[in-house]
Amino acid sequence: MKAFELGNYFEDFEVGAFVEHQLSKTIFESDNNLFSLLTMNMHPLHTNLDYAEHNQHGKILVVGTLVFSLVVGMTVPDISGKAVANLVYENIEHLAPVFIGDSLYATTEILAKQESKSKSDRGVVYVETIARNQRQEPVLKFRRKVLIKKRPI
Repeated sequence: MKAFELGNYFEDFEVGAFVEHQLSKTIFESDNNLFSLLTMNMHPLHTNLDYAEHNQHGKILVVGTLVFSLVVGMTVPDISGKAVANLVYENIEHLAPVFIGDSLYATTEILAKQESKSKSDRGVVYVETIARNQRQEPVLKFRRKVLIKKRPI
């Protein structure tokens, strides 16, 4: 049996390919509460049921940066597991609200890739990730550029 190998090398990425990430996550109240505490985001829409019930959605709204962080993490085994660095995150769009009990799934499209001009052992991969909830509704979209190692010779 072969041991699990984290990530892909630069050469493994094909422009135009889609990756259906295998990791997924149901967001629990404890996730949202802990993230709110760790990031000092104590907005009552995220932490106060009574307050949330009297506002637009009528229930607790999951912190948007928690959703973003989870989705980035879900992509690591496929996209950035062999990364030298994440260079840029851009166009982060929260497309729909996420609530306690929602499950997140993600797909990434490989948009472009370019070999490094300064170091021959790496290259930049440009991707767009879309996260969906359990009803297949898009809830988050973002792009990023990742500096990724080439396969050792």
